[in-house]
Amino acid sequence: MTSDTQPKRVEPGAARCRANVGEVRMSQALTTYGVGSIVDLPHLSVLVMGLDSWPDPGDPRLLINEPRLLKAVQAELPTVTQLRCIPINEPDPLGLSNPLGTSQPIGLPVRVFPRWLVCPACRTLARCDSGLFKLETDRHGRPERTRFVHANCQKSPRPPAAVAARFMVACENGHLDDFPWVEFAHRGSPCSSPALQLIELGPSGEARDLAVKCTTCGAERRMADAFNREQMPPCSSRRPHLRDYDPEGCAHKHARTILLGASNLWFPVIYSTIAIPDAESKLDLLVQQAWGALREVRALSELEFLQRRGELRAFAEFELPAVLEAIRRRALREDDAQHAPAASDGDADEPSARQHDSLKAPEWRIFTQPSSAPHTDDFRLRPVPVPARYRPVLSQVVLVERLREVRAFVGFTRIDAPGEIADLDCEIVGSQLAPLSQQPPRWVPAAEMRGEGIFLQFNEAAIQDWLSQAACKAWAQKFLEGHRRWRNARGLKDPDRGFLGLRYVLLHTLSHALMRQFALECGYAQASMRERIYSREPGDSDDPMAGILIYTSAPDSEGTLGGLVRLGETNELEYHLTAALESAKLCSSDPTCAEHEPDQSEMSLHGAACHACLFAPEPSCECGNRFLDRSVLVETLVGQPRAFFRV
Repeated sequence: MTSDTQPKRVEPGAARCRANVGEVRMSQALTTYGVGSIVDLPHLSVLVMGLDSWPDPGDPRLLINEPRLLKAVQAELPTVTQLRCIPINEPDPLGLSNPLGTSQPIGLPVRVFPRWLVCPACRTLARCDSGLFKLETDRHGRPERTRFVHANCQKSPRPPAAVAARFMVACENGHLDDFPWVEFAHRGSPCSSPALQLIELGPSGEARDLAVKCTTCGAERRMADAFNREQMPPCSSRRPHLRDYDPEGCAHKHARTILLGASNLWFPVIYSTIAIPDAESKLDLLVQQAWGALREVRALSELEFLQRRGELRAFAEFELPAVLEAIRRRALREDDAQHAPAASDGDADEPSARQHDSLKAPEWRIFTQPSSAPHTDDFRLRPVPVPARYRPVLSQVVLVERLREVRAFVGFTRIDAPGEIADLDCEIVGSQLAPLSQQPPRWVPAAEMRGEGIFLQFNEAAIQDWLSQAACKAWAQKFLEGHRRWRNARGLKDPDRGFLGLRYVLLHTLSHALMRQFALECGYAQASMRERIYSREPGDSDDPMAGILIYTSAPDSEGTLGGLVRLGETNELEYHLTAALESAKLCSSDPTCAEHEPDQSEMSLHGAACHACLFAPEPSCECGNRFLDRSVLVETLVGQPRAFFRV
């Protein structure tokens, strides 16, 4: 945040061009191309700007009503009062006007980044605003063809399209900047008028075969030196997505060289929840579903206006005064939720537990009581018999035929993934969570996803019997020691904080094994499936939780097609559970994988698990592929006596 006692460093102004340069899907604007990320277009590399630069999301239809998720977001960003959809241009094949209007640009604001470009013909290296490169737009209205060209290239008869110089510098505090080409080439002492070239010394394209050369003074340096962090300058504290510099500076003595397109350049921090209908009547449920359009209604005349426009067809069986009263009840309930008192100072050291309860506990209650759950267009539960073979350990199987997931984007990190610096439910180390705007945000981008899933509830007595075994207690201590080493290696306070326990390891491991098995049968890639682990030890006032939800969702209004739910039918589920457990017995990396212990390395926190057997794609796992171990499910090659399942 900007300090009142420090002068604010702002980037020099630059000419801005309002032009459409490409398209991304709305869901990608959270998970792949959110604020601070770099979008690699066919001819341009652009950076998504902060919320200060986004178009005003004033349309009430863009509001997303999900109070539980909003409260979780407010725990990280207290000034946020709204979750909003991303304003986009919908396809308009009939030539109709955009429903959100066209008086201002709609979409994601971006800027060219990195700003240094290379001519592929003459290898000239210069900034995009140096005057050597010219921005060209396609005359036929094809935004993806927008590009920079080297207008006066001496080695090409036609102006060649320039490409982004693929080197940048970043740090673990979320800062990002152009690579210091001039200082690097001249080893900190630039000449009076540097003119650079990026020369290829070999065919590989690797850093060892690249060199930057100044044609004015002849200074030259291999790019391999850029990856020796000790030879790099201090971090500049630049935040290009906010057009400023971090007023608090940066403690890193050296910036880290990073390549364009590197997987660790940007990691989103996303909170999500499964929307649970809380309406007491059909009218309240209709108001809840249409809350984005009805939120601002305060008088009967406004409802009459909406009725004349045909926007209240769903309320045809109700009188307008009753509808207005239901709107007032909903507004009062939402206002009470937003102004609920914050947790006391005595709870300040346990934000992860509070978020866990506020987001997952209501989901657990309704999934474990499916007969009392309301049925809506976005939420439908159907319990099915537990497979006979697994009745001793499973108490309930519920098919979630329809669900609505809401995701909110609260920030991002660089270099280290959230799973590497976070406890359960994204307890983020504050200094590494990059801000979304210069001023404290009043809203954050969010998206609604609709889909399906399978919920498994475990028998609590079976869990307790298993945890009481001496072998399990010893293994739980191993995981605790590994957790302490893992936190100490990252400089995190309180080494015991955030330990999830062996109960979580069991549930998490089975979830990954099932996702792998389901991906072979249901038609969805594993990366499109997600997990929610419901794990809580018995407490004085809280009931224990032991269950998993495996689900898939899509931003389309119709959701998904039912391929995952079909696998939850009794006979199908028994087959896939058995197949998943059989597969978990062996790994192609055994015996190395089977012999791995959770306290064996400071860089990992798992037992018998690896990319060949249990690790899941980043979007699928809620815990960064930590707390996994095949040996708690079934007996592996090592033959440990702690398996929960006997198959």
